[in-house]
Amino acid sequence: MSLPATPKIPFGGDYNPEQWPPEVGKDDHRLFDAARIDTLTVGVFTWALTQPAEDVYDFTTLERIVAEAGERGRRIVLATGTGAHPAWLARAHPEVTRTDFEGRRHRYGQRHNSCPSSPVFRRLSAEVAGRIAERYAGRPPVIAWHVGNEYGGACYCERCAAGFRAWLRARYRTLDALNSAWCTAFWSHTFYDWEEIEPPSALTEHWRGPDHTAFQGITLDYLRFMSDAMLANFRDEKAAIRRYSPDTPVTTNFMGMYRPIDYHRWAPHLDFASWDNYPPEDAGPAWAALSHDLMRGLKDGRPFWVMEQAPTTTACRDVNPVKRPGVMRLWSWQAVAHGADAVLYFQMRASRGASEKYFGAVINHAGRDDTRVFREVAALGEELERFGGAALGARTPARVALLFDWDSWWTLEISDGPSRLVRYQQVVLTYYRALWEAGVDVDVVAVTADLSGYDVVVAPALHMLKGDLPQRLEDVARRGGSVLATYLSGRVDESDNAFLMDVPGPLGPLMGIRIDEWDARGADEVNPVRLEAGGEVREAGARLVFELVVPQSAETLGAYGADFYAGTPAVTRNAFGAGHGWYVATGLDQAGVDWVVRQVLAAHGISGRVPELPCVESAVRVAPDGTRLLFLLNHSRDAVEFAAPAAGVDLLTGARTEQGDPLVLAGYDVAVLREDG
Repeated sequence: MSLPATPKIPFGGDYNPEQWPPEVGKDDHRLFDAARIDTLTVGVFTWALTQPAEDVYDFTTLERIVAEAGERGRRIVLATGTGAHPAWLARAHPEVTRTDFEGRRHRYGQRHNSCPSSPVFRRLSAEVAGRIAERYAGRPPVIAWHVGNEYGGACYCERCAAGFRAWLRARYRTLDALNSAWCTAFWSHTFYDWEEIEPPSALTEHWRGPDHTAFQGITLDYLRFMSDAMLANFRDEKAAIRRYSPDTPVTTNFMGMYRPIDYHRWAPHLDFASWDNYPPEDAGPAWAALSHDLMRGLKDGRPFWVMEQAPTTTACRDVNPVKRPGVMRLWSWQAVAHGADAVLYFQMRASRGASEKYFGAVINHAGRDDTRVFREVAALGEELERFGGAALGARTPARVALLFDWDSWWTLEISDGPSRLVRYQQVVLTYYRALWEAGVDVDVVAVTADLSGYDVVVAPALHMLKGDLPQRLEDVARRGGSVLATYLSGRVDESDNAFLMDVPGPLGPLMGIRIDEWDARGADEVNPVRLEAGGEVREAGARLVFELVVPQSAETLGAYGADFYAGTPAVTRNAFGAGHGWYVATGLDQAGVDWVVRQVLAAHGISGRVPELPCVESAVRVAPDGTRLLFLLNHSRDAVEFAAPAAGVDLLTGARTEQGDPLVLAGYDVAVLREDG
C-alpha cells in the first residue's frame, strides 16, 4: 500500500481542540485558512473521551472535530487515541500498567503507561481502534490512520516474563539451543526449565542500569522481545482497522534514531513510514539529515512523512531555545530534500495546561495571527502551495549506502569492554557527517538490504554480523565497490557470542587484517594518527579505542604515533576482487574521518554538488517522471555565494539559473532547482 494520495505536500499537524472550548475551533479554522493548513492529525490522545467506561463509547467530541475539519476541506490523519490509556482502565485492571526496571508496579499516570503484554490492554486498545475505524472509514477527509503515538518504554512484569518465555520458545525451540546461544555455562547459568528464565532487570542480571549486564545474550533478546511486543500492539490495532478500512494507509510516528525499538523489524508492517523530528539542541544539521535518511530507508527508499516537528520551541528539555527566524522553514525543506512527502507540526494550537503548555505552536494561547511564528508558518504554507506536487513520490539516487543496525547498537552498548564511552549513534553520526559534508546522497539501510546497486557501503561499528552479510559485503568489493568498516566491527554473531576466529571475524578476508589486541583510554587521551595517501599527508587525533592491527594483505594508510604500538596501522586499505575493503581501527576525530571518507569517495569519482561550503547542504530527488530536483540549503545565519552546480529553475522563486552562475543564498535560505533535462 502506498502513501496517502494528495495533490501537494500535506501541511499542518497535530490538532487537539478537545483541550479548548468548542467555540475556539471556529477561529482556529479561520487561521488555518490563512496559513494554508490543509492536513490535521486529530484524536491522538482522546481514548478517555471516546470511551469513558469499559462498556460506553461517546463520539461527541471526536465527531465534532472530524466534522468541522471535513466541512472546512481539510484532510485528516485520524488517530486511534491509544498512546495513553484512561484512568478507569487502570483502576478496573491494575495489571495493565507497566512494571519498571527496578521491579516497581506503576500506578496510573503519564503516557507510555501500558504493559504491551497485557491481554486486557491488547483487547481494549484493538477494540477502540476498531470502533473508530467502523465509524469513520470511508469518510472523504480521512486519508490515513495513526495508531498509538511514539511507541516506547519497557515492562518487566510477570506477564512480560511469560511472554518473553513464549517468545524464546518460538525462537530457539529447545533449551539446549538457548543455553548455547546465551553461553549459560558461564557463571552456572544453565537453564533446565523455561520457567527458570527471568527478564533481565535490576533484580536479576543488571547492575547500575540497563546497559550494565552480566549476560548480554539475555539482555539482547529481551530488547528484541520488547520491540516485538509493542509491534504486536500496533498490529492488533491495524488488524482491527482493516476490518472496516481495507484501503486507507496505516502508520505510527517513529522517533528517528530511537534505541529501544528496532524500526527495521517494524517497517514491513507500516503502510508508510512517518516520524517526529526533534533534533537535540546541540546537534548540527547532519543529525536530522541522518534521521531523515534512516526513515526513508525503512521502506526501501520510498518517501516518508514528517508527522511532527516544533514550529518554534520545545518544552521537554532542561533548556528550550526558540528557533531563529528562518530555521523552521529551513528544517522543513531539509526534510523534503531527504524524502519527506509531508510537513506536519506539533502542535497547531498551544496546549492550555499540563506538561506541554509551553511547547511552541502555530497558534499561541491568545489565538493571534500576527506573531512571527504564525507569519513564518503561513509563508511556508503559501510556498508549499506554489511548489505543489513537484516532489511527491520522488526518490533519492544514492550511490552510497550506510548500514544502520539496532542489534549492533544494542550489543555494542551492553558489552563489558572495551569501552563504555563508545556510543553507537555517535560513531554512525561521525561517518554520516563526513558523507553529508562531502555533499553526497546517502541511503541509510538495514544490514539485510540489497547492496548490489551501491558503489560504496559504509558500515560504522558493525559490531554484529548476521546471516550472509559478510558474503554480500565481499560481493560489493568483488565487483569493484568499496566497503568501509570501523573499529569494534565483526566481533559477535547473532547471539552476541564472539566469533572463534581472528578479529574482525568474517570481515577479516575482506579487510585483509588481523587484530590481536585492543587498547582503551579515557576521552581526554589522544593518540595522533598520521594519514597518507597519494602524496597527501594529514594528522588526526584518535580517542577511546585503539585496535592493534596485524596486516595480512592490507596496505597502511594511517599509523599510530604514540604508545608501544606507534607505527602500527590505524587505517588500512585492502584490494579485494576489483574493489577494496577499508578499515579504521580507532576513534578518529571528525577531520580524520572526513579524510578517510573522501579517499573512499574519490576512488569511485563520487563528489558532492557544492564543494568547500560545509554550511551548504545539497540533496537530489528524482521525480517519477525523471525530473531531477536539486535542493540547496544554507545552514548558516550568514549569506553565502557559490557557483550554481546545475542549470535549472528555482521552484521557490521562479528564477532561472545557468550552471556556473553566481548563486546567492541568504542566511537559512533554500533553493530547489528543477534541473534542465
